[in-house]
Amino acid sequence: MARKAKGIQTRRRSGRRYTITLFLALALIGGWAWLWHFAAGKAQQTIDGWRAREAKAGRVYTCGAESVGGFPFQIEVDCDKASAVFRGSQPPTELKAPRIVAGVQVYDPTKVVSDFTGPLSIAEPGHAPNLIANWTRMRSSVRGTPAAPQQVSIEFDRPILDQAGSAGRQRLLNARRIDINGRIVEGSAARHPVIEAVLQLRAASAPGLHPAAVQPVDADITAVLRGLDDFSPKPWAARFRQVQAAGGRIDITHARVQQGETLAIGEGTLSLNGNGRLDGQLRVTVAGIEPFLAAIGANRAVQQSQPMDKLAGTLNRLAPGLGDVARAQAGANLSFGLNLLGEQTTLEGRRAVTLPLRFSDGSVYLGPIQIGTTPALF
Repeated sequence: MARKAKGIQTRRRSGRRYTITLFLALALIGGWAWLWHFAAGKAQQTIDGWRAREAKAGRVYTCGAESVGGFPFQIEVDCDKASAVFRGSQPPTELKAPRIVAGVQVYDPTKVVSDFTGPLSIAEPGHAPNLIANWTRMRSSVRGTPAAPQQVSIEFDRPILDQAGSAGRQRLLNARRIDINGRIVEGSAARHPVIEAVLQLRAASAPGLHPAAVQPVDADITAVLRGLDDFSPKPWAARFRQVQAAGGRIDITHARVQQGETLAIGEGTLSLNGNGRLDGQLRVTVAGIEPFLAAIGANRAVQQSQPMDKLAGTLNRLAPGLGDVARAQAGANLSFGLNLLGEQTTLEGRRAVTLPLRFSDGSVYLGPIQIGTTPALF
C-alpha cells in the first residue's frame, strides 16, 4: 500500500514538473514574441525617422509596398518597388529597384544586412533610364547606426552596367565579382573620421570606357581618406571639397593590379587641388610593361606628341625622311626607354621596373609619358 502511494506521489511530482516546464516554455515564447514585436515597432520608427531626416536633405526613399517580418530571430523589412530620389545632385537622380530586403538580428541590432534584387535603373526623375545595372547577387552590410555608421561593405556577384540610348544599350562594365569595404579607422562619424576603403575587382572589364579596359583586370586597392570634418549625409563631391579645404589627402597604402601579362603594385599619396583634380605621386613597380603600353596607345601618343613633331620636323629638314624614322623608332623603343629610366627589380619572380606614377592636375604620367587623365572629384 505504501509502495502504491509513493508511486502516486512520484507521478504527481512529475506532472507538476511537466506543468511548470510547459508554463515556463509558454512564458518564454510569449515573452520572446512580445520582444520581437516591440523591436519590430522600434525598427519601423527608426526607419521612418531616418527617412524624414534624409528627406530634409533632399534624399527621398519610398517603397511601393512595405512589410516587416522575420520572426522569431530576425527583423526583416521588405521594400517592394524601391525608389530613391536625390534632389541635391546635379542633375537630380532617381534610382529604382524591384525589391530590397533588409534584415537585422534581434540579438545584434547594430548590423543590418540587405539584399537587392536587380535590375537597378538610374535616371533623371520622370525620364527614361540612362544607366541600368544588374547582378546575380548584391548584398550590403552596415555596422553601426544610421547616424553613426562604423563599417560598410557591398558585394556584387556578376555585376554589369549598361548605358541606355537611342541606339540601344552599350556595356560599360562587367565583372565576375566586385567587393567594396569601408570603415572608420580613426575618429568617429561625428568628428574627424579617417576612412579606410578597400576595392577588390575580379575579372572586371569596362569595354565602353577605354580600349585598354577591354581585357579583364584583377585588382586589390586599399586607400585611406583623411581630412573630413564629419561623415554626415552629403554628396561625395562636397566631401572631397571638404578634404581639399582641410589640406587632407588620399593615402594609397596598397595597390595590386593584374591585366593579362602585366602586373603592377604601388603605393603613395595623392591630394586634391582647387580644381578638384588629383596631384601627387605613387611609386609603382611593373612587370610586363610592354602589353600595357600597347593597350593604352602610349607608343602612338609619343609619336604624335608636340615635342616629337618638333624633333621630326628638324630632322626632316636635315635629311628628308629622317624625322619619320625617328618618330617610328621613338614609339618602338618606348618600353626600352622606360626600363632605362626606371629602377630595375623583380616582382613575383619576374623582371620588372620601378617608376613614378605622377598625377598633375588630373593628368597621369608613368615616368615621363602621359598615359591618361582623371576626372575632377568636385
